[in-house]
Amino acid sequence: MSVTAIKKRVITPLGAGQIAATDRQAATVVPAESSGWRVRLTEGLAATVRVGLPPLLGFLLLVLVWAQVAKASGIPGPFVTWDAAVQLFSDPFYSRGPNDQGIGWNILHSLSRVAMGFGLAALIGIPVGFLIGRFMFLNRMVSPLISLLRPVSPLAWLPIGLYVFKEAQPAAVWTIFISSIWPMIVNTSVGVTRVPQDYLNVAKVLNLSEWKVFTKILFPAVLPYTLTGVRLSVGVAWLVIVAAEMLTGGVGLGFWVWDEWNNLNVAHIIVAIFVVGIIGLLLEQMLVLLARRFDY
Repeated sequence: MSVTAIKKRVITPLGAGQIAATDRQAATVVPAESSGWRVRLTEGLAATVRVGLPPLLGFLLLVLVWAQVAKASGIPGPFVTWDAAVQLFSDPFYSRGPNDQGIGWNILHSLSRVAMGFGLAALIGIPVGFLIGRFMFLNRMVSPLISLLRPVSPLAWLPIGLYVFKEAQPAAVWTIFISSIWPMIVNTSVGVTRVPQDYLNVAKVLNLSEWKVFTKILFPAVLPYTLTGVRLSVGVAWLVIVAAEMLTGGVGLGFWVWDEWNNLNVAHIIVAIFVVGIIGLLLEQMLVLLARRFDY
């Protein structure tokens, strides 16, 4: 082929059909910015459905089963209970005497008792767990006592508290304390025993003090176990307070539930059940967020 023929072939313009095909291809090109937000929106909706749909279906199933049981047994159904809850929370902080206060005051009193008992348990239980896990002699001495006392029912400790303190408030706090201390002791001590021995050997080589071993080695390694024990303990504490208040009286969710039972107000009892469950869930979620804050 000659040089002139090659030049003619190179400079030959595109045909009409080729130009149209090129224009169609250019027209189908979508800018990346206009399609990106659509993809993100679709992925966000899909993630929301995946996360939110199962709990919603579970709650609807609970309401349906509850409505059917209410028809068969005569207990208040979902709509009656909802109306009772609206009335209760329309004025939650009224006070008409020491034994007639709004549900808001009862919740606050129960939370204050849980905070005191659980706080004391954490102040004592976590250091004791570190000591038991750190020193084998102490572990062998205390472990049988923990195994003996830990399975005791929480309410079995309440009469001891009433006998010692002579008042309902400290007796309830004592019951929460003695019931919620065991998970923190056990989980913390297990975490200490599972720290790799190589870390402790390096500490010996470097001649680190016991305080340095605790702050630099033990505490970061044991923190996940301790937080697990704290989560278990706060659940036990909130579970115990309702039963303890039923027996000790005064102001609190447990006493309020028992008082509503004496008045045969079953709708209010069902409302209290949901309140106890929601508060327990919120307490656990707060601890989960705290654990995430420490990268656990």
